[in-house]
Amino acid sequence: MNEKKRKGLMLVLSSPSGAGKTSICKKILKLDKEISMSISYTTRSKRKSEKDGVDYFFVSKTDFDSLIREKFFIEYANVFENWYGTPKAFVEEKLENGKDVIFDIDWQGAQKLSDFSKNDVVSIFILPPSNKELLKRLKKRAEDSVDIVSSRMSKAKAEISHWIEYDYVLINDNLEICSSKIMNILKAERLKRKRQRFIFDFIDKLLDYFIR
Repeated sequence: MNEKKRKGLMLVLSSPSGAGKTSICKKILKLDKEISMSISYTTRSKRKSEKDGVDYFFVSKTDFDSLIREKFFIEYANVFENWYGTPKAFVEEKLENGKDVIFDIDWQGAQKLSDFSKNDVVSIFILPPSNKELLKRLKKRAEDSVDIVSSRMSKAKAEISHWIEYDYVLINDNLEICSSKIMNILKAERLKRKRQRFIFDFIDKLLDYFIR
């Protein structure tokens, strides 16, 4: 039985900024070697802790516009006055070869990924345990200005309002526990009938026995 014929899935994590989805993504990548990170292209300035080609591909607005014209992206969106886009070829190749891809994107990107290939998307919305904790995490990051932190907090309500559009909703009050729950979701989703390409041939062979 060749279970490697399973088609890959897109594991989408969204949350208001500061709820911890980026930290969770990094944890999942450490726990599971069968999943790859979709590295977005962005016009946002690089933070001190970030590396180009690891956290994001940092490009100019002019280069980003050129990539849009070339239909390079599955989806792209403007978030906090910066553009973000998901590269199409990378994702398509991974899925077709039975490899899973994890996405750290907002609700706009999640909707567009679903439009691109709804059957391949598993979406999870991450909530902070409280507004007070969300603000604390944003300040603790210490890589954004006071104005940016304030802007992110003011937009958190609008982002959270999209929770109902997701397959799963989790509260991230503990990184280890929340990551463990996501691993359980990932394992179960990989076993869904629609993703088991090999199972059709396997069942045909089983049924063929009774026809003889």
